[in-house]
Amino acid sequence: MKRLAVSACIATLLLASGSAFAQTATPPMPQTIPAVVDQPWPGVVRLEVDATDLNRRIYQVRETIPVERAGPMTLFFPQWLPGNHGPVGPISQLAGLIITADGQRVEWVRDTLSPYAYHIVVPAGATQIVAQFQHLSPTVGNQGRITMTAEMLNIQWEKMLLYPAGRHHRNITTQAVVTLPDDWSFGTALETESTAGAVTTFKPVALDVLVDSPMFAGEHYRQYDLDPGGRSPVRLNIVADEPASIAPTDEQLGILRELVDQADRLFGARHYDHYDFLVAMTDRLGGIGLEHHRSSENSVDPGFFTEWESKLGDRDLLAHEYTHSWDGKYRRPADQDVANYNVPLQNSLLWVYEGQTQFWGKVLAARSGLHSRQQALDALAMDAASYDNTVGREWRAMQDTTNDPIISQRRPIGWRSWQRSEDYYVEGQLIWLDADTLIREGTNGRKSLDDFARAFYGVEDGEYDQNPYTFDTVVQTLNGVMEYDWATFLRTRLDGHGPGAPLDGLARGGWRLVYTDTPSDYQKTLYGEYGRNDFTYSLGIVTGGDNTIGSVLWNSPAFEHELAIGMQIIAVNGVAASARNLAAAVTAAKGTDAPIELIAKDGQRYRTVSFDYHDGLKYPHLERIEGTPDRLGDLFTARRR
Repeated sequence: MKRLAVSACIATLLLASGSAFAQTATPPMPQTIPAVVDQPWPGVVRLEVDATDLNRRIYQVRETIPVERAGPMTLFFPQWLPGNHGPVGPISQLAGLIITADGQRVEWVRDTLSPYAYHIVVPAGATQIVAQFQHLSPTVGNQGRITMTAEMLNIQWEKMLLYPAGRHHRNITTQAVVTLPDDWSFGTALETESTAGAVTTFKPVALDVLVDSPMFAGEHYRQYDLDPGGRSPVRLNIVADEPASIAPTDEQLGILRELVDQADRLFGARHYDHYDFLVAMTDRLGGIGLEHHRSSENSVDPGFFTEWESKLGDRDLLAHEYTHSWDGKYRRPADQDVANYNVPLQNSLLWVYEGQTQFWGKVLAARSGLHSRQQALDALAMDAASYDNTVGREWRAMQDTTNDPIISQRRPIGWRSWQRSEDYYVEGQLIWLDADTLIREGTNGRKSLDDFARAFYGVEDGEYDQNPYTFDTVVQTLNGVMEYDWATFLRTRLDGHGPGAPLDGLARGGWRLVYTDTPSDYQKTLYGEYGRNDFTYSLGIVTGGDNTIGSVLWNSPAFEHELAIGMQIIAVNGVAASARNLAAAVTAAKGTDAPIELIAKDGQRYRTVSFDYHDGLKYPHLERIEGTPDRLGDLFTARRR
């Protein structure tokens, strides 16, 4: 009876207001997303971005899009972002969307199954539509990555545009126009068509080239030539929170120029007509390291140059992202060669795309002088130890971690060593080290993975169009360097479950992983920069400056005592907690029966934990295997003509 009464009330309201509904109701909108066809979109899309609202961190966007015909049309907001490897387009940061045609409003309806698609009906006689909206940069870190501050900004075009569905991104010609604050300068791989005051108009390019050409701009800006007299310009574009940070010495610039030279010697070809390192020296703009074909986005510590010896955390970032011009951009996995930014990417070959880039980034950092030889060895020891203690491989193969950008989208996790997270980067590096030393051993030093790099990435010098590859392509190229059962070699390491990480490359390279009671100088400096205190290989924890636990190793003593991330150590053996006191307690208990007693705070609860651990402090190092070739030493040595 109650349901009937409610229905009767609704019917009465509908009858009473029927004429109003008839006047204001929007006709049903088509919900069909057109299939992709490989033909040009008519005209040029004009994307105008006003980036002057620094206080509120708001980008104002006006986009003029030519239309093919009257009737149904679908617009996409980019969802699957290159270099992010997942469906992470920040559509929630688009707001205020109003679409018009000839000054009249055109209503839009979001697709209910594909919410990155907007359906409209183009009115008769219209030749273009105008979309106006805002891109809202986060104002604090928990909203997302901050892309605008009072001193600088980072324009990523894909986060502030819509594009017509049904076309390859290469078929949509787009012209970007940006208005910056007065007296700001910028760096980008885009080429300028004209400048009028604070307004810069760039030359029209295909949509995929625009998206691949972000901008760093700022009040404090400087540009340096990293390849004087070279055959294609390579530029270092720096923006900074403070002008004093932009102070590279001649020696530091020489190291970065050596990076460019060593990459040339390694790959033997360039697949760009110019390249721009975009570098933000900041602790205010959101952190980033993102590859592009003719540029890269790099966020480093403000003391990158001025505190060179003590700031190691960002030291190999530029080498990694520069390598991506060859690995990931020119050569990219075939299952990532998709039509546009709303076709799902597949990540099955990220152990090449990112894993080999991790390998070459570390190698080029050493060959150029960004890392010393000892720093390169110490960094490798830390990587080897971390992945040798990743017990999650018992249930989860490394290959499966290539799905992590889609599964977890880089959100924090609680049990890194058990859950695993994008291990194709560093474990991929270890696999490629294994391959390198195997080739060196099998050819008596005549060949190495350098030969693979030249054969795989160094083809078609000067060619810019992407060159996709498959697993079989990788295997065939390796066999061209040295005949071997490379398919089995790779699949065993990608799909296996250990025990331990693939560390044969260390032994074949003339080194072994060992643990001592003293961290390396590299680790001390790095963890001092990060504010970390490492007890991973003893008690199984890493703590921060306030003694809060930042990680717990699965199956470690700390794990067995039910400690977890976020708990805080209050006392050690009855004394106020500190990293020094904890290290002293672990050292004092070595070889004795004395327990290590901690008081841990978990929210409002306190409990005492007594460790029966007596093996002392443990930190990873590499130790030479006497009487064996030092193949790692050769790997990290600069190449000369």
